[in-house]
Amino acid sequence: MSDNPLGDFLRARRSGLRPEDVGMASYGVRRVAGLRREEVAVLAGVNVDYYTRLEQGRERHPSSQVLDALSRALHLDTDGRVHLHRLAGAAPNDRPAQQRHVVSPALRQLMDGYPNTPAFVLSSTLDILATNALADALYAPFTPADNLARMAFLDPAGRDFYTRWDWAAQATVANLRLAAGIDPDNPRLKALVGTLTERSTAFSAMWQAHTVRGKSQDAKQLNHPDVGPLALTYQAFDVRDAPGQQLVIYHAEPGSPSAEALSLLGAINATRQRGARDPHA
Repeated sequence: MSDNPLGDFLRARRSGLRPEDVGMASYGVRRVAGLRREEVAVLAGVNVDYYTRLEQGRERHPSSQVLDALSRALHLDTDGRVHLHRLAGAAPNDRPAQQRHVVSPALRQLMDGYPNTPAFVLSSTLDILATNALADALYAPFTPADNLARMAFLDPAGRDFYTRWDWAAQATVANLRLAAGIDPDNPRLKALVGTLTERSTAFSAMWQAHTVRGKSQDAKQLNHPDVGPLALTYQAFDVRDAPGQQLVIYHAEPGSPSAEALSLLGAINATRQRGARDPHA
């Protein structure tokens, strides 16, 4: 990873905005995409030289007021603003002292209590730590179903499974960027990003965009080889006694074709499990 994450983030977010996006007139020939440094400085109300030092890594500790001004100038959402503060060392210290990768028996029991909807636990680096039976069935096309980022970018099943693959892939990378802001020295994160960058040009390009977004709730358009299209939503919940872990629960609209498809998927999975236990049945 870079030794100037604050500057990289500012540069990437600046390049993603056009003058018309921020209500400014465009002038002159632009050699690169996005806003100029002086335009960001004007929008944030800071000195151009000072902003340049921030991007170049010669100034690494801006005040909270400057960071808030830059957040407004760059049109950052809540996740992006918090990430910017973290990169500058101005956010509360919420880095987990030591992340646990063991899911408690009580949480596993809770997930098994949702037999009609997929539920699983993720680490901050999107490793799948535990699943209920329907989540196993949902992710059966992947070999193995071990990490959402690896599955999306490196598993051949990914582009067929995610109907809106570009959206799913960008959200996945944004989740990892958020994790990098919280715990940049995480060895698992470094190894995962290194592998994905080396083996996927799509991941490399999206990683350089520095988009930041955490999991909370969203819609998923999936295509399962056993039951066809699935239109689902999900909710993600922090596991309070295991920092870094999130419980994710998928949901289909009651009575919808997707709800019927999930029910069918559960029945198919149960039949397969019985057959695996007793091949002569």
